[in-house]
Formats: sequence, structure tokens, C-alpha cells
Amino acid sequence: MDISNSRQLQILQGLLFLMVYLGALAGNLMTITVIVTDSHLHFPMYFFIGNLSFIDLCYISVSVPKSVVNSFTGRKSILLEECAAQIFMYIFFAYTELAFLVVMSYDRYIAICHPLHYGLTVTPQVCAQAAGGSWTTGLLFSTIHTVTMFRLPFTKSNVIHQYFCDVPQILRISSSDIQFSESVVLFISTGIGLACFAFMFMSYIKIFSNVLQIRSAEARSKALSTCTPQLIILLLFIVSGIIAALSPTADKTSLKNLLTAIFYTMLPPFINPLIYSMKNREINSALGRMYKRYFEFPRRVLLD
Repeated sequence: MDISNSRQLQILQGLLFLMVYLGALAGNLMTITVIVTDSHLHFPMYFFIGNLSFIDLCYISVSVPKSVVNSFTGRKSILLEECAAQIFMYIFFAYTELAFLVVMSYDRYIAICHPLHYGLTVTPQVCAQAAGGSWTTGLLFSTIHTVTMFRLPFTKSNVIHQYFCDVPQILRISSSDIQFSESVVLFISTGIGLACFAFMFMSYIKIFSNVLQIRSAEARSKALSTCTPQLIILLLFIVSGIIAALSPTADKTSLKNLLTAIFYTMLPPFINPLIYSMKNREINSALGRMYKRYFEFPRRVLLD
């Protein structure tokens, strides 16, 4: 359901979503491109950042393009199969990102707290296994949740008060049996998520306690430049997850409901590339090298 019956406001909503989507698309594609093409960034940390950017790109693509099309065409419907696919992909990328954030926190912990063991601990084989495990974890969780929610036919209203198939809204129109089963699955998933957050916070506490003991100001600044973006993204992910979990299920369409959903579905993929480009020295340097390689060199050839 749209927040208004006004076609002008619906089109304005579509334009806003389109601008945010294109911004997230450009930012994450730029991050992936610079990591893949610049040999200075072919290290485990940037391998994980590249995966994270790809996840963000897919995560925002699950719901926003469909919403943009609906806003421009005036449609307000989605097929049940498409709704199930949205739920599956939404949960898949959310849990995969959580798994990668856990891996990245461990990577930074080894790099800063045990630097002499880093080359032996974080090998290409370990990175590949960690990435494969993260994607598999997301696939497992999304399969369990989707099968649980869509294993019985819907007998209540077919109206969801959101711009995409959100889990709370689907549960609102589900049968009591589905609601109970999914509540059990959500409880277990929440426990696992809290354990992951506790692990990440402990890792970053140890990281920053070690960073503060570094005497060299330059080394301390370099360590902070690699950890701060990940910590900011972790906090953004946690805040988004808390808002998604604690927000009451709306029984009617409202602007507040829409803005809350925008915060946890669009804001992280849009902001994450900005955080990395502003806070990470190596990525900043790589962007500068890419700019010189593709823009300044051709201009110099023409002038000569």
C-alpha cells in the first residue's frame, strides 16, 4: 500500500527511491571495481569489503526496483511467488552480511592484536572458506524462514501495509500455526544474532585497547582507518536490525511505517560505500589512482 492515494506523491516516492537506489548502485559498484582492479587492494580485508559491497548491492535490489515500478505505474500488487522470493532474498542477504561482519571483525582482530600470525592465519584458503561459509549461512537461514512462512496457504487479508514484502507484515496475515512456528525460528535466529554481536563487540574492544597502546601516531592512525569504517557499518547494521525487530507491526499505512522501513532497507547499502570512501585510506588512495589512470592520463596525451 502507498502512503497516499495522490499520484503526484506516489511518483515523488518512486523518484526518491530511484535516486537512492542509483546512488547505492553507483557507490557499491565503484567500491567493487576499485578493489578488483587495483592490485594494492588484493588483501583479505578488501576481499571481504568487496563481498560486503556486492551483498549491499543485491540487498537493496531485492525490494526497491519493484517498488519504483509500482510507484510509476500506479500498481499496488505483487504475486505470491514474487513475495516469497522477496522474503527469501531479503533474509538471505541480511544474514550473509551479518556473517561477513563477524568474519571481518575477526580479520581485524588478528591483524592488529596478532600481526605476526596474520599471514599464517588469514590465508587465501581461509578467506575462501569464510566467504563460502558466510554465503551458506545466509542461504540456510533464508530457506528455513521462507519455508516456515509459506508452507501453508494464507487465509486472512491479502493487504500488507508496506512497500515490499516485510516479514512482520507477512506474519500479520498468516495463520496462527505459521505465526507460532516462525516465532520459534525467529527466537533461535535472534539468539544466534546476539551471540554474533557479542563476539564482534568483544573483538573490537580488544582491537581498540591494542590500538591505544601503539606508540607510533602514524601506525595508530592507520589501524584506526581500517577499523573505524567496519565499526561504523556494524553499528549501522545493529541499529537497523533493532529498528526492524522492535518496530510494531502496522495495521494501516503511514509515513512513519514507510520511513522506518527505508532506514533498515535502503540506508545501509546507500551509506556503506560513503563510509568506506571517506574513512579508509587505502580505498581513498585507490580511488585517486583510478581517477588518474582513466581521466588524467588521456587528457595528458591530448595535451602533448
